[in-house]
Amino acid sequence: MESRAQYFLDLIRRSHRGKFKIYIGMIAGVGKSYRMLQELHELIDNGIDARIGYIETHGREGTSKMAQGLPEIPRRHIFYRGKELEEMDLDAILREHPEVVLVDELAHSNVDGSKNEKRWQDVLEILEAGINVISAVNIQHIESLNQQIESITGIDVVERVPDRVLAIADEVVNIDLTADELITRLKQGKIYSLEKVGIALNNFFKTEHILQLRELALKEVALRVEKKVELEINQNTRVRHERFLACISSGEKSPRRIIRKVSRLATRYNAPFSVLYVRTPNEQNDNISLAAQRHLINNFELATQLGADVIQHDARTLIEGIIEVCNTSQISTVCIGKPKIKLSNIIIASFRYRHLFNTLSKSNIDLIILS
Repeated sequence: MESRAQYFLDLIRRSHRGKFKIYIGMIAGVGKSYRMLQELHELIDNGIDARIGYIETHGREGTSKMAQGLPEIPRRHIFYRGKELEEMDLDAILREHPEVVLVDELAHSNVDGSKNEKRWQDVLEILEAGINVISAVNIQHIESLNQQIESITGIDVVERVPDRVLAIADEVVNIDLTADELITRLKQGKIYSLEKVGIALNNFFKTEHILQLRELALKEVALRVEKKVELEINQNTRVRHERFLACISSGEKSPRRIIRKVSRLATRYNAPFSVLYVRTPNEQNDNISLAAQRHLINNFELATQLGADVIQHDARTLIEGIIEVCNTSQISTVCIGKPKIKLSNIIIASFRYRHLFNTLSKSNIDLIILS
């Protein structure tokens, strides 16, 4: 049976461009950093120039021991707001150009003034330079799952990684533990210091949270592996070419939920997707508030991060705008939020949405109404 590192080693030897391997965990403490370090040892034993670009041991004894003796590219020391901080040295990695570099904490935000805002952007540069990367991320940091994570834990995770970063990975590996194993490790002080255990048990480490996060992590890795297989084996055999269209308004929360849900659908079908904002006469910039304009900009940025094309289209009505874009953009599936219909307008609104449904049906376009 192949070792954990052997398949990744074979990928490296087959190509000169940077290969990308991501370990995904359901939560902190499942052993992602430990496994990455273990793999680095195996690669070095196979004659590969593999080094640590950045590792975060969190003071965990087993992880610290596994890191001992491994070659490491020194970090940058930065003074920021009166404190000395350490960051991964991107320039040093590019200059020394090892065959493989380990980069932990993929979702990390770099210190102000760094070349890139996020560490995943550093990783993209490293890959472009032809250096192979092993990295890790927890499931709560994946952009399209943000609102699901918040509904499970009640926490809005700020540091997030766009799904397109996972989509380019050559290997995605799940690191899994049962809830009981994880809680036992936590109580033994193997994840956080003992004084932090109580806080952790009342937040992310509640058993019901762990079970739901574990399910998300397992599904995410299964989805990524499935998509990789389909792309490599069936990319020339598809008959219908799917393209999703997410229709959004100038609101704050609902459009972001729609964008993330459609992103997940598009990923499942290996399909591109677009985000449409129809500017009716009432939705022109002069007629909407500055807050609404800011929400639009933020929603467009989110759509771009998730790999969507952003379409802004002028039309007399929302329905007309959707139909016009579908006729010109080869859309296969339209996704809209649940319509908010006032009782006084129910007859007019039902007529308009029936018109949308009938028009799309005649063009063999599916309509999905999202909660």
